Amino acid sequence: MATFLCKLGRLAFRRRHFVALIWVALLTLAGVGAAGAPPAGTTSFSIPGTEAQKAFDLLEERFPGQSADGATARVVFKAPPGEKMTDAGNKATVEKTVSELADGSEVASVADPYQGNAVSEDGAIAYASVKYEVSGMELEESTKDALEDAAEQARDAGLTVEVGGDALQAVPHTGATEIIGIAVAAVVLVITFGSLVAAGLPLLTALIGVGIGVSSITALAGVLELGSTTSILAMMIGLAVGIDYALFIVSRYRAELAEGREREEAAGRAVGTAGSAVVFAGLTVVIALVGLAVVNIPMLTKMGVAAAATVAIAVLIALTMVPALLGYAGRRVKPAGAKSGLLGGGRKKNDAQAEGGPAKANLGTRWASFVVRRPVAVLLLGVVGLGAAAVPAASLELGLPDDGSQPTSTTQRRAYDLLSEGFGAGFNGPLLVVVDAKGSDAPKQVFTDVSNEIKGLDDVVAVTPPAPNKAGDTATITVIPDSKPSSVQTEDLVHAIRDAGAGIKADTGAQTLVTGSTAMNIDVSQKLNDALLPYLVLVVGLAFLLLIVVFRSILVPLKAALGFLLSVMAALGAVVAVFQWGWLAGLMNVEETGPVMSMMPIFMVGVVFGLAMDYEVFLVTRMREAYVHGENPNQAVVTGFRHGARVVTAAAVIMMAVFAGFIGSSESMVKMIGFGLAIAVFFDAFVVRMAIVPAVLALLGKRAWWLPKWLDRALPNVDVEGEGLRAADGRRPGPDEDREPART
Repeated sequence: MATFLCKLGRLAFRRRHFVALIWVALLTLAGVGAAGAPPAGTTSFSIPGTEAQKAFDLLEERFPGQSADGATARVVFKAPPGEKMTDAGNKATVEKTVSELADGSEVASVADPYQGNAVSEDGAIAYASVKYEVSGMELEESTKDALEDAAEQARDAGLTVEVGGDALQAVPHTGATEIIGIAVAAVVLVITFGSLVAAGLPLLTALIGVGIGVSSITALAGVLELGSTTSILAMMIGLAVGIDYALFIVSRYRAELAEGREREEAAGRAVGTAGSAVVFAGLTVVIALVGLAVVNIPMLTKMGVAAAATVAIAVLIALTMVPALLGYAGRRVKPAGAKSGLLGGGRKKNDAQAEGGPAKANLGTRWASFVVRRPVAVLLLGVVGLGAAAVPAASLELGLPDDGSQPTSTTQRRAYDLLSEGFGAGFNGPLLVVVDAKGSDAPKQVFTDVSNEIKGLDDVVAVTPPAPNKAGDTATITVIPDSKPSSVQTEDLVHAIRDAGAGIKADTGAQTLVTGSTAMNIDVSQKLNDALLPYLVLVVGLAFLLLIVVFRSILVPLKAALGFLLSVMAALGAVVAVFQWGWLAGLMNVEETGPVMSMMPIFMVGVVFGLAMDYEVFLVTRMREAYVHGENPNQAVVTGFRHGARVVTAAAVIMMAVFAGFIGSSESMVKMIGFGLAIAVFFDAFVVRMAIVPAVLALLGKRAWWLPKWLDRALPNVDVEGEGLRAADGRRPGPDEDREPART
């Protein structure tokens, strides 16, 4: 592989005009496609195999035209102090508001609070329910404006009015968060390379790759039903890996220049060696993202595949466009150690260097030397520290965010609080029970029996009378729990209703299904939880096999996988401590603690595993390269850190900056993802890869690179270390070889 990639890098360097033209043309084509594409609607959020989804499908079949998945809004009114919503003036204001809402073009129905018993017992709070024909993401802006205008007019009349539900949900968008991440990345790159030109190359190529990926997603969004969150994920991951992959190749290019190679040869060797690591690192990320398909949630599968495609584009750009741009840059990209005047280049060398003595060891060399001298202490400290951080993960509670987790500045959150105040906490999460009595001889009696059975369960505040369809074979029953939607008590109630339904089915043949947003959230959480172990086995197993091919070792990939599990558990513990327990909640601007988002564990496993293997491949391949070329195991560890620690550190800081930029989001889900990924990268890069990995390798010695002879013969030789390139120089590696720099 190294030989092929070396030829590819040299070709891209020589034919840089052609390569640059191809990528610019692709970017233009994707941009034109995105600009001309129709606006994407909502992603169809279906959860195959869950009871809540079966109930939704049954409602669509038995209650046609009622838009079971249409957007809803609850316009909540509160009377001024000393007044009631039943007072004549306040009642007239509410009825006028209801009349205005009913005139909307996309409105399916509006329930008058005075006719639907939607006034609190003390008369202070009332609400009007609005049902729309389309989902919240498909609502026209004019419809949302009409809803907000109606609420504002009622406020002008002296009432407190807030709007809950999903009708006013905003389309997720990106803003200054990515700019912050890019700005930090630029600073880190300038510090790392000491050159604006060298620092600008990874940024430019990453932005082109992300531009092609996100524009392609936008262009295909309508055809493939890709939601807007898909492009956010693709941008987040594509930007991080795109900068990192280019960073590693540019860094290796400068190292090859420092050994005296001509620029074209240096570009080829950089792509042949660091590029090989980029290919395998990219493959691990792609495996992790595409593997999300095992969860069997179409939306999650599409997000993973789209993000994986963006990563693949980042790999191709790193292998072709980076060497092409290095050709354009020429002498403006200097050899490693020869910084420009930007960061003090050109100053006098230290006395040792001036006299021809050895250069001062860099920080990576000094740290690796310390670790190989004290491997046990470093290993214990790293493992115990991550173990302590992982302790809160033992009390992990999973759920999906609702309006109760929104910032108090939003009207959705204030409406949620008003409804809880007037009608109880469970009113914000009603359960919809669908009774299918098509095969029953007495459907009405079945409906009554189910209603009575539910009334006798714990945690039930109210049960509405059964509402049958026109055929009289199916009915819906609304159940109001006593507890809030995201609580364990509400989850227990859902399971209790389903258990009771199983008994009724055995007696009458009628099927009872529980659905609604609360039940759907519970089912999604359960599905994600059940899929976590198979997903972990699939992703880690495939990547383990891939790393055996890369490192030609059994213990190194095993150590990589175990270290990843440590960093993920520690990151989950940190997420629980902040978002569930409330530690440092003020610093993170977490206004409401509660269950951790149900997709967080599986999402972190997928994304963090792929990114963690990036650092493993880039750092350890340099160690193996040194070992294969004749150094003893401890020397190889130090050599790997001397060449790779600075670059891996810069890559980790860049990735943390990109993810941490999302912590400032007002959306709790985005904030949690940003924090979780940033802290996971910190744990994995700086504790696992920088401390635990060299300590374990130092303890294992030559055994770290052991591979059974039969397996060695069976595995393909991918030559990540560039042994074929050394052979092309007519050099034979060995423990006593002359290590004068090769020149071409």
